[in-house]
Amino acid sequence: MQGQLTVDLAVVGTGVAGLTAALRAAELGLRVVAMTKTTVEDGNTRWAQGGIAVVLPHHDSSQPGDSVDAHVADTLAAGAGLCDEVAVRAILAAGPAAVGALRARGAVFDVNGSGGGLERTREGGHRAFRVIHAGGDATGAEVERALVVAARGGQLPLLEHQPVTEVLLDESGRVSGLALLGAGLGSVGVLRARAVLLTTGGLGQLYAASTNPEVATGDGLALALRTGALTADLEFVQFHPTALYLGAGFRGRQPLVTEAIRGAGAVLLDVTGAPVMAHVHPLGALAPRDVVAAAITSRMAATGTDHVLLDATHLDGAQLRRRFPTVYAACRAIGVDPGAAPIPVAPAAHYQCGGVVTDTSGRTTVPGLYAAGEVARTGLHGANRLASNSLLEGLVMGSRAAEAVAADLVVVARPGPSLPPSLLRPVADRDAVQRAMSAHAGIGRDAAGLAAAASVIARATTHRLVRTPCDVEDAALTLAAAAVIAAASARTESRGCHLRTDHPRTAACWRRSITVTLDDGGTPVVAQPMPVGGVA
Repeated sequence: MQGQLTVDLAVVGTGVAGLTAALRAAELGLRVVAMTKTTVEDGNTRWAQGGIAVVLPHHDSSQPGDSVDAHVADTLAAGAGLCDEVAVRAILAAGPAAVGALRARGAVFDVNGSGGGLERTREGGHRAFRVIHAGGDATGAEVERALVVAARGGQLPLLEHQPVTEVLLDESGRVSGLALLGAGLGSVGVLRARAVLLTTGGLGQLYAASTNPEVATGDGLALALRTGALTADLEFVQFHPTALYLGAGFRGRQPLVTEAIRGAGAVLLDVTGAPVMAHVHPLGALAPRDVVAAAITSRMAATGTDHVLLDATHLDGAQLRRRFPTVYAACRAIGVDPGAAPIPVAPAAHYQCGGVVTDTSGRTTVPGLYAAGEVARTGLHGANRLASNSLLEGLVMGSRAAEAVAADLVVVARPGPSLPPSLLRPVADRDAVQRAMSAHAGIGRDAAGLAAAASVIARATTHRLVRTPCDVEDAALTLAAAAVIAAASARTESRGCHLRTDHPRTAACWRRSITVTLDDGGTPVVAQPMPVGGVA
């Protein structure tokens, strides 16, 4: 395949957005290949517990007032003034059709016992029960299962264990293919492609503790930045308020404790038994995630502890096992019976709200380059993602990106020969990156800490050839860290999930997105600020 095949569309990443896009592209008659650096099943999608936020027709009588307008309002409120309302409305309005297409591909969602309709729950920031789910708290796993079965059953070309080192451009600056890490150390293959879609997920592995799996290393963000693509809102890294606390000093992926448990009445307490969210927000424990995560962090500091407690003991063990089997099993694995004792939890890096700037069809600022899912910045999430909007965005934008590629290729000439790829990259020690970002660029940041993080990472960085898959990931993390620090340093206010302790107030003059690109030396720099609603 390498160096011989020219495809219409190469999809990099096989999560919900990637597989949805690849399947839709194949339906449209495009020659498509989907690739991943590990396996098709190994990504962020499978770990999504809560569900898909969507207002479906024929809502049950318990929520007669819910509507797409109400979902839009909740999304805008969570986004703290930085959502693009046009994009929000377009994506959320397309939700029912996207969910219908997913169900047609075989996804099975939980139904209620009364009328047989889809069971719905409520999560943080939502004022209505509009989140549909599967397997109790295993929605992502069911979405992935259905899409993988459809992809394999439809004979969709899937290329596994294939790291991508670079998006190739021709002399005109148009995408012409991909540089692929070869089997031999430092060897490179080339896949010719008329268009490339990045669906690589987020960058949770920038931090020592994350709900993300080990594959979430900011690959797509780095690939896009190196092409000259515009990125925005990178400072808004959402920390999930309630990851399962595994003990002092534990690093790596933390099991998620879905906020649907709080939607079912669980209460956040500090270690003394005092409620954490009392008088903090009108929605209490179901406030937007940035509010809850900040409140927990503040309470931990005040009590000198590294976790709080989520009390779900009002639900008996049988209810917890049925409705939240994934959480129940994770708790029992560390010796906690959530039906009898509170669950120890702490915030952990969870979701990148910003990313590669796209329109509502996935087009980036680089001709032939598209992005969808967590790697993209559509304007849906603003300064803080509303719970369970992510799977919906992946479904909607994956399909839209495929349709945009099909439309664009009709009128766009084939790209010229690719410029030669390069494997020389700045690469920092991963442990140094994670420690610096966790200490200085997590929840609660200030100018001195951000400068310290940048200095630590710079001292741990060398310029070298990337020869292994680990090298590719570490180079991506190094670049992603610098980009996040640049954006976080520039935003001298607190907004959404960006909390500056030296600038604790929200400033009206900062109701705009900060964009980041690379300068001629390959360093992330803040570009022209972007007003809400589009590129300046």
